[in-house]
Amino acid sequence: MRIMCAAVLTMESLLMGFALLIAKDSATSSQLILGGVLAILFILTAGMLKRRGGYLLGSILQLCLIGYGLVIPQMYFMGGLFLTLWIFAIVLGRRGEAIKASLIAQRDKQGPKNP
Repeated sequence: MRIMCAAVLTMESLLMGFALLIAKDSATSSQLILGGVLAILFILTAGMLKRRGGYLLGSILQLCLIGYGLVIPQMYFMGGLFLTLWIFAIVLGRRGEAIKASLIAQRDKQGPKNP
């Protein structure tokens, strides 16, 4: 789960970088600074996913990405797309971890194989 979520956050950081290039002519300096801070926070949050608070912060950042649509209207669509990817990464990651845990438990239940 952590790897997929970290990949989504890293891609969002790149997206914010490109969004800043689009916004540089029409946005105010505070809007550009906010976008830069968001891009950095996406990268830092990808490293914080070892803890549950990292997922909470990542979820909050998803809403901030959608909110950046006030500066660049296309970010409403892209933010919604990445929010969907974020949700799928969490759901599928949990499902994969549950399958892995059941396979490990099943293997341990059978015991060591004798040659």
